Amino acid sequence: MKQFNWKMASCLLTGIGISRLGDFIYLIAINLIVYDMTGSAAAVAGLWIIGPLTSVLTNSWSGGLIDRKNKKSIMIWTDLARAMGVALIPFLGSIGFIYAVLLLISMAKALFMPASATYIAKLVPIESRKRFNSINSLVTSGAFIVGPAIAGGLFLIGTIETAIFLNAASFVFSAVIIWVLPDMDKDLKPPLVQTSAYETLRDDWKQVITFAGREVFIISVYGCFLAFGLFSLAMDSQEVVFIQDVVGLTEADYSFLVSISGIGFALGALFITIVSKLLSIKQLMGYGMLLTAVGYLIYAMADSFMLVVMGFTVLGIFNAFSSAGYQTFYQNNVPVEIMGRMTSVIGVIQSFAQIILLFGIGVLGDLFPLRYTIVILAVLNLILSLYVCRQLLKPGKQQYFSETTPA
Repeated sequence: MKQFNWKMASCLLTGIGISRLGDFIYLIAINLIVYDMTGSAAAVAGLWIIGPLTSVLTNSWSGGLIDRKNKKSIMIWTDLARAMGVALIPFLGSIGFIYAVLLLISMAKALFMPASATYIAKLVPIESRKRFNSINSLVTSGAFIVGPAIAGGLFLIGTIETAIFLNAASFVFSAVIIWVLPDMDKDLKPPLVQTSAYETLRDDWKQVITFAGREVFIISVYGCFLAFGLFSLAMDSQEVVFIQDVVGLTEADYSFLVSISGIGFALGALFITIVSKLLSIKQLMGYGMLLTAVGYLIYAMADSFMLVVMGFTVLGIFNAFSSAGYQTFYQNNVPVEIMGRMTSVIGVIQSFAQIILLFGIGVLGDLFPLRYTIVILAVLNLILSLYVCRQLLKPGKQQYFSETTPA
């Protein structure tokens, strides 16, 4: 069994955690800046389109670059690029220039995410991935809970610009931490035959499609998880409207409920971290997805504050199970040689689907009662989770859930 240096893992988790914390602070600050400049809800809504749009533009070609280049260097340079872009924002007087810089920041993030996913798979051995991913989920939920609180505190003691500059500094700090990590691509060799950009891109997509056709079980299970995430995102996008207009709760209630969900996720991730050796990948995936779907269904059917609290608590806790399980499943079954390409192609498909789904749920919300739409999405998630549980129970699939390094 390969000995794993948890000190290095702590450095990596710290770097990723600070980077994500910066993302949340930046998200709140940039929404306030754009709204102060324009007074337009449409201008703020435009911020939410930049991420998926950039993902489509960047991930269609970036996977091959990530697989062929040094992942650690990509992570460092994209953190520094985000720091520079964020630091420029207070000096930009035009909304057009701000959108242009935000596009570049989103491109850097679109490179950072698959590069970090591949780097993690190379650094962390199979035996340690489940625990690592549960800690990573805990870090993410911590950033989700603490980020807005830090942003609010910074706005109280300083200005939005102060928060922006500290956010830029957080990306620099993240880059420095990642710099001390080991280089996992020392043996990376340039291709023997140079090809055109078009041929390289075509071959990259062909490799991903070939892998998907060969590994139908992996793609069917992971694809259901991604679809589950998209339906959940669609429900989340209508959260504030559903809670206030359909259930009849207040803004204060909504803020409390979001905190409950985040705390639930953190508690779930903490629980997995402690008992990770007692839970199999199958259990994390199956129970996590099924009970998250149950949480969404309780929320969709809720007509009182306590029922929404129950739904948010259940989905928050078991979403952490699902997230850790599926991350580990993906890392263990997708070869690291094509993981960057695989992650990027998935990102393109996800982003297209996200744009269509978010637009569609907005239109449906105007045509039909919102509760009907939310209930339908929650039921679809339940059906997906039951299908995945059935797939996980199929005999002869144990090799996909092994937690030991192949001899």
